Amino acid sequence: MPRVEIERRKAKLARRLSDRSDRFVTAESCTGGRIAAVFAGDAALGPRLERGFVAYSTDAKCEQLGVERALAERNEGVSGAVAVAMARGALRHSMADIAIAATGFCGPQEKDEEVGLVFLACADRGDGLWEQECHFGEVGREAVLEHSVAAALALMAEAVRARKT
Repeated sequence: MPRVEIERRKAKLARRLSDRSDRFVTAESCTGGRIAAVFAGDAALGPRLERGFVAYSTDAKCEQLGVERALAERNEGVSGAVAVAMARGALRHSMADIAIAATGFCGPQEKDEEVGLVFLACADRGDGLWEQECHFGEVGREAVLEHSVAAALALMAEAVRARKT
């Protein structure tokens, strides 16, 4: 089901972008570049991808995106605040109009992590900020990744719809 949902949401995002010039930057931790790959693999969305960051580790979040170290070290870099900092950092380090960030726990469980917990944040160069906390559950690593990409595409479509041009 997530693959079908990704295709549907990808088409919806492409339609929302059809009369706009918005470009995106991705800042991905748990999704490891899958959101950027969706853009790159689609003829309509590919030209919208300005660049992508894969910032899987705490150090990468801090060095590539400028996330404050104390924030990145709390909860192993997984929180709504980290997702927001990643999105805003991606905008600062790119020429994109809109950023999408994803951080979470895909499994298997380590320590007291909630497997399937994913935070998404979408930010634009104005004051626009859209956030989502997802609880996909222990559905398997691959399923969490697919659900995360689908949710990110939906959040991006919402940001494009709400964003002032």
